[in-house]
Amino acid sequence: MIRGAPIFLFALLLWSQDLAEIKFEHLAQGYRFTEGPAWNVKDQFFLFSDTPSDRLLKWVPGSPITVFRTDANGPAGNAFDVQGRLYTCETRTRRVTRTDRTGKIEVLAERWEGKRFNAPTGITVSKNGSVYFTDPAFGEQSDHRELDFYGVYHIPPKGPMTLVAKYTTRPRGIALSPNGKTLYVSNADERNVRAFDLDKGGEASNERVLIAKIEGVPGGMAVDDKGLIYIVAKGVSIHSPDGKRVHLIELHETASACAFGEGDMKSLFLTSRGQVYRARPE
Repeated sequence: MIRGAPIFLFALLLWSQDLAEIKFEHLAQGYRFTEGPAWNVKDQFFLFSDTPSDRLLKWVPGSPITVFRTDANGPAGNAFDVQGRLYTCETRTRRVTRTDRTGKIEVLAERWEGKRFNAPTGITVSKNGSVYFTDPAFGEQSDHRELDFYGVYHIPPKGPMTLVAKYTTRPRGIALSPNGKTLYVSNADERNVRAFDLDKGGEASNERVLIAKIEGVPGGMAVDDKGLIYIVAKGVSIHSPDGKRVHLIELHETASACAFGEGDMKSLFLTSRGQVYRARPE
């Protein structure tokens, strides 16, 4: 773990709804490409992917960063459920896995109608255990596609997986509203965010474009406890639940994803190229 002087300092609309200054600091650096930031609420640790190196890394506050898993099959997005189980999108094996707290790995999904996924990338888990993930394809991943579309999928706690949406463009980031009633999906090609209403069983309906004409290519997303939507694109664009942009965090380099964490869930973690940053409100 490398932690040094703050690298960015600026004012923005923060979680408290007040203008304040926050400082981004290095949490880690020296990796090949970082992705999939996720906070384990049950066990209080932070996890992220070093995708090209096939590794998952773990940080416990106050301790050095350690290797959580090697041979992780090109991990991208990660998420934890309320039980502390880890869900990972594996881009090389083109599947979604779940790891229990003993380390046992279970394959949750790897095919749709007999055809392998493109490259599962973004993932989120609701409080009731519904899993949602995106399945785009970037770069060399496009050379091995079996499906003729890019999808968003739902794995319910019980019952078969369903297809939430299918596109000719690539969905990327995915997140849930605090009450679990709205699903958000960013699209890297359309440069927008779509919203879906979720019923009690987690099934989606009423698809609509909530945020259009995003500056930059949208990647990962996070939602805070007030319902504000943080979209990693050209900087981090912050939007109200009705889609109105309320602020833009300007960054000096391209980030891939973001997540909230630590005990009060007010730390903002950013994965960016080979680095990880952490911000706290002053």
